[in-house]
Amino acid sequence: METAKPLIRVFRSKVKQASLLWLEGFREACCLHRVVILCLRSRNLLIRTGQCFLLNGFIFLGSILVLKSIVIPTLKWILPDHFSDISSQEPSTFGSILKLYSFLRVGLVQLFYLFWFYPLYVFSFILSTIWYNEIAKFGFTAMGRDGHNVLEPLSQDDPTTASDNSGSTEKPAGLGRVMIGIGEQVYSILLLSIFFLEVYATGFLPYIGKALNFVLLSWMYAYYCFEYKWNLSEVALDRRLDFFESNWAFFAGFGSPCVLAIFFFSPLVSYGVMAVLFPLFVLTATSSEAEQLVLSQRRRWKGEGLIRLPIFYAADTLSMQILSLIPLESPEQMPDNKEL
Repeated sequence: METAKPLIRVFRSKVKQASLLWLEGFREACCLHRVVILCLRSRNLLIRTGQCFLLNGFIFLGSILVLKSIVIPTLKWILPDHFSDISSQEPSTFGSILKLYSFLRVGLVQLFYLFWFYPLYVFSFILSTIWYNEIAKFGFTAMGRDGHNVLEPLSQDDPTTASDNSGSTEKPAGLGRVMIGIGEQVYSILLLSIFFLEVYATGFLPYIGKALNFVLLSWMYAYYCFEYKWNLSEVALDRRLDFFESNWAFFAGFGSPCVLAIFFFSPLVSYGVMAVLFPLFVLTATSSEAEQLVLSQRRRWKGEGLIRLPIFYAADTLSMQILSLIPLESPEQMPDNKEL
């Protein structure tokens, strides 16, 4: 019993530390006043953010509102579900008319989705993806970033990561640097795509599915938000994943407001709401000093950090297996030009 008390104290200490980091992340995500400050500093940022809101908020969500509040009620009035007077009609004829009206009403609504919502969704997704990157760049410039490694302050003072960086080598210049960058982007896209499938699959688990899906979605959106900042700061992919998994509580808190805003809506409405809010969270991530916040928390706890949580382990393992199937020839294996 006596030996269990130190373990209980350590467990409570870690739970408290994780809770504080979660609250820090949640608070950072909600600092939307920084978006206003950045927009006032950059006219280009203000224009892009306004265009994103106009497309996804006014046009996309507005179209859903028009469909739900005007189009469908009008169709129900024109093609009603029932008649007030059925005494003059045979029951079989009345039932046939109701089925025909219901079929026409559903068919017209589906045509509305087919020729308006789905094309608008694809158009919005493509254009918003381009705009998000530009919004992050404009916000990064408005913050006065100079392109340095934003994780560097943590590696200097944190004993748990300093040793990892001591043996690291700088990226090569020229074509080698470009190839490494392309490789990291391909791996990152594959990793996040597989992780997205994991998140989607957890929603079907009984009992714990919804709660687990919420946590994984929070991590996914938090990573997406900070990825723009890390890309612009040229942070290596292994450093991103290490920092993210080592401070999982902070990022779970940061992604929670994103997920709370969409978790209880239908898929189309969820996409519209997230498409409006996502650039705001990207800007809060860009202006956030997450590294310093995590470092200050570790100083409070005398340098003791949380246990690293292998969030991307399954996605990483599967990604590496997929990449291993791609045949790559080394320079030694390629034929000598002199022999041709």
